[in-house]
Amino acid sequence: MSTSKHTYQSGFGNEFATEALPDVLPVGQNSPQKVARGLYAEQLSGTAFTAPRSENRRSWLYRIRPSAVHGKFVEKNHATLCGGAFDQIVASPNQLRWNPFPIPSKACDFIDGLVTIAGNGSSDIQSGMAIHVYLANRSMSDKYFYNADGELLIVPQLGELCLRTEFGLIDVKPGEIAVIPRGVRFTVDLKEDTARGYICENYGALLRLPDLGPIGANGLANTRDFLTPVAAFEDKQGEFELVAKFSGKLWSAPISHSPLDVVAWHGNYAPYKYDLAHFNVMNSVSFDHADPSIFTVLTSPSGLPGTANLDFVIFPPRWMVAENTFRPPWFHRNVMSEYMGLVYGRYDAKAEGFLPGGGSLHNCMSAHGPDVASFEKASNAELHPQKIEATLAFMFETRLPIRPTRLALESPQLQSNYMDCWQDFKKYFTN
Repeated sequence: MSTSKHTYQSGFGNEFATEALPDVLPVGQNSPQKVARGLYAEQLSGTAFTAPRSENRRSWLYRIRPSAVHGKFVEKNHATLCGGAFDQIVASPNQLRWNPFPIPSKACDFIDGLVTIAGNGSSDIQSGMAIHVYLANRSMSDKYFYNADGELLIVPQLGELCLRTEFGLIDVKPGEIAVIPRGVRFTVDLKEDTARGYICENYGALLRLPDLGPIGANGLANTRDFLTPVAAFEDKQGEFELVAKFSGKLWSAPISHSPLDVVAWHGNYAPYKYDLAHFNVMNSVSFDHADPSIFTVLTSPSGLPGTANLDFVIFPPRWMVAENTFRPPWFHRNVMSEYMGLVYGRYDAKAEGFLPGGGSLHNCMSAHGPDVASFEKASNAELHPQKIEATLAFMFETRLPIRPTRLALESPQLQSNYMDCWQDFKKYFTN
C-alpha cells in the first residue's frame, strides 16, 4: 500500500486529516465539484446524521472509485459463524469454561476461521453483542471484508496481524487491541505462521472511553495512547472477493479492484489500536477491593445510566498492597453477564484449567469466584506488597444474558468438569 511517512496519529475520537499524496484534501469544503487527482468524495457515517455533535462520528474519504462499484452480493455459507438472534439454545445459569480452540490444519484465513461462542441481542435492533474467536494459518488472499452489523473489537492471543483498512495500516499483536468500525472495509495479513484471538462484535452504541468520575482527569486509558492509521491506498485491479456481514449472514460479491483505494481522508470515524500496557491501573492502597469496573478500557453505554451494553475490562500486571484483604477476585454474583478470556499467563483466581486462548462464561447472578487451591493459598498467604506479573486477562461484560451457540456447547473444548473447582470447599464454620 502507498502511504505517507508516519504510521499512526495519536488520540481517541479526534478529528483527523491525512493524505497519502500531497494536495488531495479539499480546503474549506468536503465535496468540491471536482476532487484533486480525479478522486471521488464519499462520506462514511458511523452515527445518524442528526446525532449530537459530541457523539457524531463520520469521515470523508477521497478514493479512486466509489465504494458502490462491485458485483451483486449472494449469500455465503459459513459453518461456524453465527450472527443473528441468539435463540438456538436456552441460556442456563451454569458456569461454563472452554479450552483453547485449535487452529485448523487445513488452509484457513481470518474470515474462514471465525467461530462464534456466544452472544445476545440482535444486529437488526442494534443492541447487544457477539463473542467470536478467530483461528487462522494464512493471510486473506484477494479477499476483503466489512461488517454492516457492528464494530469489531479484536483481541489477539497468538500471532501478530496486519490489518489493511480503507484508512491505512494497523499492526496489532498480543497485548494490544484493535477496533474496526462498522462498515469499514479491510483485509487481514498474518505476520506469523498462525494466529488466534478473540473478537467482540458490538451491536450497540459505539465504544468510547468511560467517564472517570471521582478518579478525576487522569487514569485508566488515556486518549493520547490510542493510535489511528494515516492514509494509505492500494491501486490495483484483478478478480477479488468482497465479503459483507449483513443482518447476521455473510454475503459475497465480486469486485474488480481493491476497495482499499482511499488516498486521503478526514474525520473522526476510523479504526484504531491501543497497547494495553499503557493502561494506568487504579487499585486499593488500604484495604478491600475496588470493583472490577475500575479496570474498564472501553464501554458501549446503554439507555440505562451506568449499565453498559458492553464493557471491555482487563486484568493486567499490577501491584497488590491492600492490608488484611483477600486479594484474588472474591466470590461474586452480578447483574452483568461476563465472558472472560486469557491472553497470556495465569489468572490469579484460578490455579489450573483456565488457559491462554480459552474462555469462561458466568451469566448474570451465576455465582463464581476463586477455586479451592487459589482460596486456600490466598487465605493463608503472608501479606506484603506483591506485583502480579506476566499475565493479561480480559472480560467482555454486558447487561443482557449471554447465550452460547450450539457449536460452542457441543464442542470438545467445553470443560464438562468446570463446576468441580468449587465442590471441595470445606466447612470451617464454628458456633
